[in-house]
Amino acid sequence: MRGELQLCDRWGIPHSLFRGIGDGTWTARDRAKALAFLEYQRTVCPQCNTRYDDWDHGGEGEEDAYAVTVQRCVGCQVIADKQAELGREDTDTHGVKVGLIPIAAAAALRLQREHAGTRRTTTDDD
Repeated sequence: MRGELQLCDRWGIPHSLFRGIGDGTWTARDRAKALAFLEYQRTVCPQCNTRYDDWDHGGEGEEDAYAVTVQRCVGCQVIADKQAELGREDTDTHGVKVGLIPIAAAAALRLQREHAGTRRTTTDDD
């Protein structure tokens, strides 16, 4: 249900509408669910997405609810490499955002720029 409430929060709709049983108005139950979900979200760490209560707090023989995993995201690595490269250049990088777009979109943008650069303006003499 948390996943459903997360989507409802993102889309700004009542849970009953999400479930297909409402007309879009917020019922008392929808409001109670939304407020309960808000309270739950306040207990979740924004960085690691765990809750304090999910961890064993020194209880003997108790295992933690989470295990550490290490994973490399190639997209994040490429972005970090480009940011570091830009930082070494003498150009002003304030406000510069590095992101990823599909290779086909990058090729289309490159062709569009090339076309705009080679397009000549016509005059009445032509």
